[in-house]
Amino acid sequence: MAEVAKYVGVSAMTVSRAFRQDASVSEETRKRIMEAVDALGYVLDLSAGSLSSRRSGFIAALVPSINNSNFSDTARGITDALENTGLQLLLGYTDYAAEKEEKLIEAMLRRRPEGIILTGGSHTERARRMLDKAGIPVVETWEIPEEPINHVVGFSNSEAMSLLVRTLASQGYRRFGYIGGTTARDTRGSQRRSGFLKTVEELGLGPGRAISFGVPPITMEQGGQAIVSLLERWPDTEVVLCVSDLSAFGAIMECKRRGMRVPEDIAIAGFGDYEISSICHPSITTINVDCYGIGRQAAVRLLDALQAGSEASGDEITLISYKVVLRESTDRSAR
Repeated sequence: MAEVAKYVGVSAMTVSRAFRQDASVSEETRKRIMEAVDALGYVLDLSAGSLSSRRSGFIAALVPSINNSNFSDTARGITDALENTGLQLLLGYTDYAAEKEEKLIEAMLRRRPEGIILTGGSHTERARRMLDKAGIPVVETWEIPEEPINHVVGFSNSEAMSLLVRTLASQGYRRFGYIGGTTARDTRGSQRRSGFLKTVEELGLGPGRAISFGVPPITMEQGGQAIVSLLERWPDTEVVLCVSDLSAFGAIMECKRRGMRVPEDIAIAGFGDYEISSICHPSITTINVDCYGIGRQAAVRLLDALQAGSEASGDEITLISYKVVLRESTDRSAR
Protein backbone atom coordinates (compact mmCIF):
# COMPACT_ATOMS: atom_id res chain seq x y z
CA MET A 1 0.00 0.00 0.00
CA ALA A 2 2.91 2.33 0.78
CA GLU A 3 4.26 1.72 -2.74
CA VAL A 4 0.93 2.76 -4.29
CA ALA A 5 0.79 5.84 -2.07
CA LYS A 6 4.30 6.90 -3.10
CA TYR A 7 3.48 6.32 -6.78
CA VAL A 8 0.40 8.58 -6.61
CA GLY A 9 1.84 11.11 -4.16
CA VAL A 10 -0.71 10.62 -1.38
CA SER A 11 -0.65 9.05 2.09
CA ALA A 12 -1.09 5.32 2.75
CA MET A 13 -4.24 6.22 4.71
CA THR A 14 -5.70 7.88 1.60
CA VAL A 15 -5.03 4.69 -0.40
CA SER A 16 -6.71 2.62 2.32
CA ARG A 17 -9.74 4.92 2.35
CA ALA A 18 -9.97 4.76 -1.45
CA PHE A 19 -10.22 0.97 -1.29
CA ARG A 20 -12.95 1.25 1.36
CA GLN A 21 -14.90 3.64 -0.88
CA ASP A 22 -14.59 6.34 1.80
CA ALA A 23 -16.40 9.53 0.74
CA SER A 24 -13.50 11.65 1.97
CA VAL A 25 -11.46 10.57 -1.10
CA SER A 26 -12.34 12.41 -4.29
CA GLU A 27 -13.24 10.53 -7.44
CA GLU A 28 -10.21 11.99 -9.22
CA THR A 29 -7.84 10.77 -6.48
CA ARG A 30 -9.51 7.37 -6.35
CA LYS A 31 -9.12 7.04 -10.13
CA ARG A 32 -5.40 7.88 -9.91
CA ILE A 33 -4.98 5.32 -7.12
CA MET A 34 -6.72 2.57 -9.09
CA GLU A 35 -4.59 3.34 -12.15
CA ALA A 36 -1.50 3.00 -9.95
CA VAL A 37 -2.82 -0.28 -8.58
CA ASP A 38 -3.09 -1.67 -12.12
CA ALA A 39 0.31 -0.35 -13.14
CA LEU A 40 2.07 -1.79 -10.09
CA GLY A 41 0.16 -5.07 -9.93
CA TYR A 42 -0.99 -4.31 -6.39
CA VAL A 43 -3.80 -6.41 -4.87
CA LEU A 44 -5.74 -5.31 -1.80
CA ASP A 45 -5.28 -7.76 1.05
CA LEU A 46 -8.77 -8.44 2.42
CA SER A 47 -7.39 -10.71 5.12
CA ALA A 48 -4.98 -8.18 6.65
CA GLY A 49 -7.49 -6.68 9.03
CA SER A 50 -8.74 -9.99 10.37
CA LEU A 51 -5.72 -12.29 10.43
CA SER A 52 -3.11 -11.08 12.88
CA SER A 53 -0.91 -14.07 12.04
CA ARG A 54 -0.98 -13.10 8.36
CA ARG A 55 -1.54 -16.78 7.58
CA SER A 56 -4.59 -17.70 5.50
CA GLY A 57 -4.20 -21.48 5.77
CA PHE A 58 -4.93 -22.23 2.11
CA ILE A 59 -3.29 -22.46 -1.28
CA ALA A 60 -5.03 -21.61 -4.55
CA ALA A 61 -5.04 -23.65 -7.74
CA LEU A 62 -6.52 -22.67 -11.10
CA VAL A 63 -7.53 -25.28 -13.70
CA PRO A 64 -9.06 -24.68 -17.14
CA SER A 65 -11.82 -27.27 -16.81
CA ILE A 66 -13.70 -28.98 -13.99
CA ASN A 67 -15.24 -31.74 -16.16
CA ASN A 68 -11.88 -33.02 -17.40
CA SER A 69 -10.68 -36.13 -15.57
CA ASN A 70 -7.03 -35.17 -16.13
CA PHE A 71 -7.38 -31.91 -14.23
CA SER A 72 -9.47 -33.68 -11.59
CA ASP A 73 -6.55 -36.05 -11.07
CA THR A 74 -4.19 -33.07 -10.83
CA ALA A 75 -6.40 -31.49 -8.15
CA ARG A 76 -6.47 -34.81 -6.28
CA GLY A 77 -2.68 -34.94 -6.37
CA ILE A 78 -2.51 -31.46 -4.84
CA THR A 79 -5.01 -32.35 -2.13
CA ASP A 80 -3.19 -35.57 -1.20
CA ALA A 81 0.13 -33.75 -0.93
CA LEU A 82 -1.44 -31.16 1.39
CA GLU A 83 -2.81 -33.79 3.78
CA ASN A 84 -1.59 -33.29 7.36
CA THR A 85 0.01 -29.93 6.47
CA GLY A 86 -2.82 -27.80 7.83
CA LEU A 87 -3.30 -26.23 4.41
CA GLN A 88 -6.50 -26.43 2.38
CA LEU A 89 -7.03 -26.17 -1.38
CA LEU A 90 -9.16 -23.44 -2.97
CA LEU A 91 -9.88 -24.33 -6.61
CA GLY A 92 -10.72 -21.91 -9.43
CA TYR A 93 -11.98 -22.65 -12.98
CA THR A 94 -10.69 -20.51 -15.88
CA ASP A 95 -12.50 -22.06 -18.88
CA TYR A 96 -9.25 -21.68 -20.89
CA ALA A 97 -9.66 -17.86 -20.82
CA ALA A 98 -6.67 -15.71 -19.83
CA GLU A 99 -8.97 -12.83 -18.88
CA LYS A 100 -10.95 -15.04 -16.52
CA GLU A 101 -7.72 -16.38 -15.08
CA GLU A 102 -6.60 -12.80 -14.38
CA LYS A 103 -9.79 -12.06 -12.44
CA LEU A 104 -9.48 -15.27 -10.46
CA ILE A 105 -5.84 -14.56 -9.62
CA GLU A 106 -6.86 -11.14 -8.29
CA ALA A 107 -9.73 -12.63 -6.27
CA MET A 108 -7.46 -15.31 -4.81
CA LEU A 109 -4.65 -12.89 -3.98
CA ARG A 110 -7.05 -10.58 -2.15
CA ARG A 111 -7.38 -13.35 0.43
CA ARG A 112 -3.64 -13.94 0.67
CA PRO A 113 -3.11 -17.64 -0.15
CA GLU A 114 0.13 -19.21 1.02
CA GLY A 115 0.92 -20.03 -2.61
CA ILE A 116 -0.74 -20.51 -5.98
CA ILE A 117 -0.66 -23.28 -8.61
CA LEU A 118 -1.52 -22.38 -12.21
CA THR A 119 -2.27 -24.49 -15.26
CA GLY A 120 -0.06 -23.44 -18.16
CA GLY A 121 2.40 -20.62 -18.61
CA SER A 122 0.42 -18.11 -20.69
CA HIS A 123 -1.00 -15.24 -18.61
CA THR A 124 -1.99 -11.61 -19.11
CA GLU A 125 0.63 -8.98 -18.31
CA ARG A 126 -1.48 -7.75 -15.38
CA ALA A 127 -1.75 -11.28 -13.99
CA ARG A 128 2.04 -11.65 -14.15
CA ARG A 129 2.52 -8.32 -12.37
CA MET A 130 0.12 -9.31 -9.60
CA LEU A 131 1.84 -12.65 -9.11
CA ASP A 132 5.26 -11.01 -9.12
CA LYS A 133 4.18 -8.54 -6.43
CA ALA A 134 2.38 -11.14 -4.30
CA GLY A 135 5.56 -12.45 -2.68
CA ILE A 136 4.30 -16.04 -2.52
CA PRO A 137 5.43 -19.24 -4.28
CA VAL A 138 3.94 -19.70 -7.74
CA VAL A 139 3.98 -23.05 -9.57
CA GLU A 140 3.04 -23.29 -13.26
CA THR A 141 2.01 -26.76 -14.44
CA TRP A 142 1.16 -28.87 -17.49
CA GLU A 143 3.73 -27.25 -19.78
CA ILE A 144 7.21 -25.69 -19.83
CA PRO A 145 6.80 -21.89 -20.12
CA GLU A 146 9.41 -19.91 -22.01
CA GLU A 147 9.49 -17.36 -19.17
CA PRO A 148 8.57 -19.06 -15.89
CA ILE A 149 7.19 -16.88 -13.12
CA ASN A 150 8.69 -19.03 -10.38
CA HIS A 151 8.53 -22.85 -10.24
CA VAL A 152 7.41 -25.22 -13.01
CA VAL A 153 6.06 -28.79 -12.91
CA GLY A 154 5.25 -29.99 -16.41
CA PHE A 155 6.33 -31.44 -19.74
CA SER A 156 6.67 -30.41 -23.38
CA ASN A 157 3.32 -30.89 -25.13
CA SER A 158 5.07 -30.37 -28.45
CA GLU A 159 7.60 -33.14 -27.80
CA ALA A 160 4.91 -35.48 -26.49
CA MET A 161 2.89 -35.11 -29.71
CA SER A 162 6.10 -35.50 -31.70
CA LEU A 163 6.72 -38.82 -29.95
CA LEU A 164 3.22 -40.00 -30.93
CA VAL A 165 3.79 -39.07 -34.59
CA ARG A 166 7.18 -40.81 -34.69
CA THR A 167 5.80 -43.93 -33.02
CA LEU A 168 2.97 -44.26 -35.53
CA ALA A 169 5.27 -43.44 -38.44
CA SER A 170 7.54 -46.29 -37.34
CA GLN A 171 4.54 -48.59 -37.75
CA GLY A 172 4.19 -47.59 -41.39
CA TYR A 173 1.68 -44.72 -41.30
CA ARG A 174 2.47 -41.98 -43.82
CA ARG A 175 -0.57 -39.77 -44.40
CA PHE A 176 -1.23 -37.99 -41.10
CA GLY A 177 -4.11 -35.73 -40.13
CA TYR A 178 -4.64 -33.62 -37.01
CA ILE A 179 -7.73 -32.28 -35.20
CA GLY A 180 -7.38 -29.30 -32.84
CA GLY A 181 -9.21 -26.19 -31.63
CA THR A 182 -9.91 -22.95 -33.51
CA THR A 183 -8.28 -20.55 -31.02
CA ALA A 184 -4.91 -20.17 -29.37
CA ARG A 185 -6.35 -19.78 -25.87
CA ASP A 186 -5.56 -23.45 -25.20
CA THR A 187 -1.78 -23.03 -25.31
CA ARG A 188 -1.17 -26.71 -24.66
CA GLY A 189 -3.34 -27.59 -27.66
CA SER A 190 -1.41 -25.09 -29.79
CA GLN A 191 1.86 -26.69 -28.68
CA ARG A 192 0.59 -30.15 -29.62
CA ARG A 193 -0.42 -28.89 -33.05
CA SER A 194 3.03 -27.33 -33.53
CA GLY A 195 4.72 -30.57 -32.50
CA PHE A 196 2.59 -32.49 -34.99
CA LEU A 197 3.29 -30.16 -37.92
CA LYS A 198 7.01 -29.93 -37.20
CA THR A 199 7.47 -33.68 -36.89
CA VAL A 200 5.47 -34.57 -39.98
CA GLU A 201 7.65 -32.16 -41.95
CA GLU A 202 10.88 -33.49 -40.41
CA LEU A 203 9.92 -37.04 -41.35
CA GLY A 204 9.29 -35.99 -44.96
CA LEU A 205 5.60 -36.87 -44.79
CA GLY A 206 4.43 -33.76 -46.59
CA PRO A 207 2.63 -30.77 -45.07
CA GLY A 208 0.45 -31.75 -42.13
CA ARG A 209 -3.26 -32.12 -42.78
CA ALA A 210 -4.53 -30.09 -39.84
CA ILE A 211 -8.13 -29.09 -39.09
CA SER A 212 -9.08 -26.42 -36.53
CA PHE A 213 -12.57 -27.06 -35.28
CA GLY A 214 -14.40 -25.81 -32.19
CA VAL A 215 -13.41 -23.56 -29.30
CA PRO A 216 -11.32 -25.41 -26.69
CA PRO A 217 -11.99 -27.66 -24.95
CA ILE A 218 -13.14 -29.60 -28.02
CA THR A 219 -16.13 -31.83 -27.25
CA MET A 220 -16.88 -35.34 -28.47
CA GLU A 221 -19.46 -33.94 -30.88
CA GLN A 222 -16.95 -31.48 -32.32
CA GLY A 223 -14.42 -34.28 -32.72
CA GLY A 224 -16.97 -36.10 -34.86
CA GLN A 225 -17.70 -33.03 -36.97
CA ALA A 226 -14.00 -32.30 -37.38
CA ILE A 227 -13.07 -35.70 -38.77
CA VAL A 228 -15.82 -35.39 -41.36
CA SER A 229 -14.33 -32.06 -42.51
CA LEU A 230 -10.81 -33.49 -42.53
CA LEU A 231 -11.72 -36.56 -44.60
CA GLU A 232 -13.77 -34.50 -47.04
CA ARG A 233 -10.65 -32.46 -47.73
CA TRP A 234 -8.09 -35.28 -47.57
CA PRO A 235 -9.98 -38.56 -48.15
CA ASP A 236 -6.77 -40.64 -48.39
CA THR A 237 -5.67 -39.81 -44.83
CA GLU A 238 -4.46 -42.93 -43.00
CA VAL A 239 -4.27 -41.80 -39.37
CA VAL A 240 -5.74 -38.83 -37.48
CA LEU A 241 -4.19 -37.48 -34.27
CA CYS A 242 -6.53 -35.54 -31.97
CA VAL A 243 -5.76 -32.87 -29.38
CA SER A 244 -7.47 -34.95 -26.68
CA ASP A 245 -9.02 -38.35 -26.09
CA LEU A 246 -12.51 -36.81 -25.97
CA SER A 247 -12.24 -35.46 -29.51
CA ALA A 248 -10.72 -38.79 -30.59
CA PHE A 249 -13.67 -40.68 -29.10
CA GLY A 250 -16.10 -38.40 -30.94
CA ALA A 251 -14.21 -38.98 -34.19
CA ILE A 252 -14.36 -42.75 -33.73
CA MET A 253 -18.11 -42.69 -33.02
CA GLU A 254 -18.75 -40.57 -36.14
CA CYS A 255 -16.73 -42.97 -38.26
CA LYS A 256 -18.81 -45.87 -36.94
CA ARG A 257 -22.03 -44.00 -37.76
CA ARG A 258 -20.79 -43.58 -41.33
CA GLY A 259 -19.85 -47.24 -41.69
CA MET A 260 -16.11 -46.63 -41.53
CA ARG A 261 -14.01 -49.13 -39.62
CA VAL A 262 -11.38 -48.02 -37.09
CA PRO A 263 -8.52 -48.76 -37.60
CA GLU A 264 -9.10 -50.72 -40.83
CA ASP A 265 -10.36 -47.72 -42.85
CA ILE A 266 -8.94 -44.90 -40.74
CA ALA A 267 -6.73 -44.98 -37.62
CA ILE A 268 -7.34 -42.49 -34.80
CA ALA A 269 -5.26 -41.46 -31.78
CA GLY A 270 -5.84 -39.07 -28.87
CA PHE A 271 -3.93 -37.36 -26.09
CA GLY A 272 -4.26 -37.57 -22.31
CA ASP A 273 -5.15 -41.22 -21.62
CA TYR A 274 -8.60 -40.44 -20.20
CA GLU A 275 -10.49 -43.34 -18.66
CA ILE A 276 -12.77 -43.51 -21.70
CA SER A 277 -9.82 -44.25 -23.99
CA SER A 278 -9.17 -47.65 -22.39
CA ILE A 279 -12.76 -48.86 -22.13
CA CYS A 280 -14.29 -47.79 -25.46
CA HIS A 281 -14.24 -50.03 -28.54
CA PRO A 282 -11.88 -49.81 -30.20
CA SER A 283 -9.67 -48.64 -27.34
CA ILE A 284 -7.78 -45.45 -28.17
CA THR A 285 -4.06 -45.05 -28.75
CA THR A 286 -2.96 -42.02 -26.76
CA ILE A 287 -0.30 -40.18 -24.77
CA ASN A 288 -0.30 -41.01 -21.08
CA VAL A 289 0.73 -38.18 -18.74
CA ASP A 290 1.08 -38.52 -14.97
CA CYS A 291 -1.76 -36.07 -14.21
CA TYR A 292 -1.90 -37.01 -10.53
CA GLY A 293 1.87 -36.66 -10.29
CA ILE A 294 1.71 -33.15 -11.76
CA GLY A 295 -0.58 -32.05 -8.94
CA ARG A 296 1.35 -33.83 -6.22
CA GLN A 297 4.73 -32.57 -7.40
CA ALA A 298 3.37 -29.02 -7.76
CA ALA A 299 2.13 -29.07 -4.16
CA VAL A 300 5.41 -30.57 -2.92
CA ARG A 301 7.37 -27.89 -4.75
CA LEU A 302 5.17 -25.21 -3.22
CA LEU A 303 5.51 -26.68 0.28
CA ASP A 304 9.30 -26.83 -0.11
CA ALA A 305 9.33 -23.17 -1.13
CA LEU A 306 7.21 -22.19 1.88
CA GLN A 307 9.56 -24.05 4.20
CA ALA A 308 12.63 -22.47 2.63
CA GLY A 309 11.09 -18.99 2.90
CA SER A 310 13.33 -16.20 1.65
CA GLU A 311 16.05 -18.74 0.88
CA ALA A 312 13.91 -20.51 -1.73
CA SER A 313 15.35 -20.51 -5.24
CA GLY A 314 13.14 -19.66 -8.20
CA ASP A 315 12.68 -20.94 -11.74
CA GLU A 316 13.06 -24.59 -10.74
CA ILE A 317 11.66 -27.01 -13.35
CA THR A 318 10.36 -30.46 -12.45
CA LEU A 319 9.85 -32.59 -15.57
CA ILE A 320 6.91 -35.00 -15.66
CA SER A 321 7.17 -38.19 -17.71
CA TYR A 322 4.85 -39.17 -20.56
CA LYS A 323 4.58 -42.18 -22.85
CA VAL A 324 2.72 -43.50 -25.88
CA VAL A 325 0.05 -46.08 -25.08
CA LEU A 326 -0.68 -48.16 -28.20
CA ARG A 327 -4.20 -49.58 -28.40
CA GLU A 328 -6.68 -50.92 -30.93
CA SER A 329 -7.51 -47.65 -32.71
CA THR A 330 -4.14 -47.65 -34.54
CA ASP A 331 -3.42 -51.39 -34.68
CA ARG A 332 -2.13 -51.98 -38.23
CA SER A 333 -2.52 -55.72 -37.88
CA ALA A 334 -6.28 -55.15 -38.05
CA ARG A 335 -5.96 -53.74 -41.56
